[in-house]
Amino acid sequence: MAQRHLDPTDPMAGPAPSGDALAGYLRAQATEFLRALRLHRETGSGANGAEGSVGAARALRRSARRISASLHTFQSLLDTDWCEGMRPELAWVSGTLAMEHAYTARLERLLSALHRLSGSTASPAQVDAEVAPAAGSRAAGAARVSAAAPRDAGLRTPPTSAPERGNLTVGAAKAGALLDRQLTLARTRAHSTALQALGSSRFHAIADKVAVLASEVPLTRSASTTDLRPLASAAKDRLTDAVTALPLVTAGHPYNAAALIHGLSPDTVPHPQDAPWHQVRLLLRLHRYAREAVRGEPDGTSVVDLRLLSAGQALNRHRDASEAAAAAAQAARTPRIAPATAYALGVLHADQRHEVEAARFAFQQAWQREAEAVSSR
Repeated sequence: MAQRHLDPTDPMAGPAPSGDALAGYLRAQATEFLRALRLHRETGSGANGAEGSVGAARALRRSARRISASLHTFQSLLDTDWCEGMRPELAWVSGTLAMEHAYTARLERLLSALHRLSGSTASPAQVDAEVAPAAGSRAAGAARVSAAAPRDAGLRTPPTSAPERGNLTVGAAKAGALLDRQLTLARTRAHSTALQALGSSRFHAIADKVAVLASEVPLTRSASTTDLRPLASAAKDRLTDAVTALPLVTAGHPYNAAALIHGLSPDTVPHPQDAPWHQVRLLLRLHRYAREAVRGEPDGTSVVDLRLLSAGQALNRHRDASEAAAAAAQAARTPRIAPATAYALGVLHADQRHEVEAARFAFQQAWQREAEAVSSR
């Protein structure tokens, strides 16, 4: 008889993990936070400081997210005032450290998309090297792009004449230069903000509290005899309810034309369709971390873990494409840019909204497989 693969939050999954298991998980994550902080300080000015610092910052964000998520899901087992004080501070740390990476990844995504849409045969490195100078002389830019891309480029104006197609190629290069300037500036500011944050008294106070957490977890008196699984199941139920409210029927189609209606409007608020999906992404993360706390170890390689990981990756792609589309739309609102540049940014925005729809479809498929697996247990 085949062994039944149980969800660790299932009451039939074995002995009940209690608040002691939660304390062990929190101590482990606090230790990871302190280890990453020490690594960040050691590598920040070393020969390999850039690479090591990025890895350390990623580890800091990862442990901060897990601690904050556990305080949210299992708050009833912990000192309330302590939780309310720690959660926003950990969110501040994670969010501040994430911005530089986000701007770097966004610029890479948008420049790669421009490279793909323009049909260039040059390598991405060659195209990136040409982006900044392309913002200067129009004639020089045309010569550079003509050498790097075929005449019948994929990113073009409505069919009229060959010279206009060439001009649009320059527009694509100038769009890349504009994005490069805007996002590089934002990334530089985010880097400075992160450095200031890590040296601030606010961060040192958080690090001190995490250091205490590594040895002493403020559990309630009843926590040692309380089963963690009902609280973890509640996190799963919140996720399920949020997914049920999503328009998964629309996400089951390859293209959602309604997603482009307000894409380039003067209103700069986030796209109204995206917010529920971003919320599901956060709830899925809470569910995954609750499973980790109940199990006492990181995501494993079980079928359930892999399905949840696949769904989470789809939602990460959804967020990245959504934010990239917003960046393209914001760049298109820059005053006094050339029509060809604005058109290239419009095509880029539409491309990223297509990526949003593709990510929603991928999540819909992954979640449907998970739902079918749950119903067959």
